Amino acid sequence: MENSYSDLVNSSKVTLIEFYATWCPHCKAMMPVVADIKALLEGRAAVWQLDIDENRELADSLDVQGIPAFILYRDGEAVWTTSGEMDANDLLAKIEQYL
Repeated sequence: MENSYSDLVNSSKVTLIEFYATWCPHCKAMMPVVADIKALLEGRAAVWQLDIDENRELADSLDVQGIPAFILYRDGEAVWTTSGEMDANDLLAKIEQYL
């Protein structure tokens, strides 16, 4: 998964990765928020969602502690991380700060 994760991170100048779980109520609450942000940023930033249960080793290697977890990359480097539910405008503003 490392090579393909690197490809995801470098798929755009600014990339947001979300780790989520299908059983997590906070993740479910964030799904429409992340979908809206993905649509709003199309062509400007990449947004990828990874199921933590299918990517446990990767999540552990990135020290993901809670879900939903967000990692924002710029030019392939992690510039911001957080976990938990967020307001859509706050998440969008954070991403746009790096565009």
